[in-house]
Amino acid sequence: CRLRRDCWHGRSIRRIDMAILGVDDFKSKLKGGGARPNLFNCKVNFPTYALGDAELTSFMVKGAQLPASTVNPVIVPFRGRQLKIAGDRTFEEWTVTVINDTGFEVRDAMERWMNGINSHNANTGFNDPAEYQTDLSVDQLDKDGLVIKTYNFRSCFPTNITAIDLNYDTVDTIEEFQVTFQVQYWESGTTS
Repeated sequence: CRLRRDCWHGRSIRRIDMAILGVDDFKSKLKGGGARPNLFNCKVNFPTYALGDAELTSFMVKGAQLPASTVNPVIVPFRGRQLKIAGDRTFEEWTVTVINDTGFEVRDAMERWMNGINSHNANTGFNDPAEYQTDLSVDQLDKDGLVIKTYNFRSCFPTNITAIDLNYDTVDTIEEFQVTFQVQYWESGTTS
């Protein structure tokens, strides 16, 4: 690129000249054909009391996200200006969408997990976080099914299982629900 000044109707304008690249140049930069959002695998490790099947759950999770990365700024006012200083990192909730099977196996395990955290009838639950928090992960896969990136979510637990709507008008669909997990922090190959 080179910077150049041109004149347009008597005004000076700045323009950046860039080499025009062809589709072959772009194709050579797009390694592996690009990462695909439908090639992923989630691993949900249940606490033992939830009696969850991690392998079944990895098949039933049909949607998830690669996590966001957020460092909040600290704003310091100074003489009418705002100086921005790096603050603390925050970790967003992680939500997965689950296909419901007729045995309700994944949903039942999630309900048992949450019931261990806070019982429906007694308002009691486990006190030690190690008893109800587990690690979760999501793998990005390539077109050959090989893992190309892994995100590990540390010390997670569910805080919301969404409702499943029932309706006579709904046909040709399979029930789904979402589970939202609280995440203490996450790691990947670039953060370790």
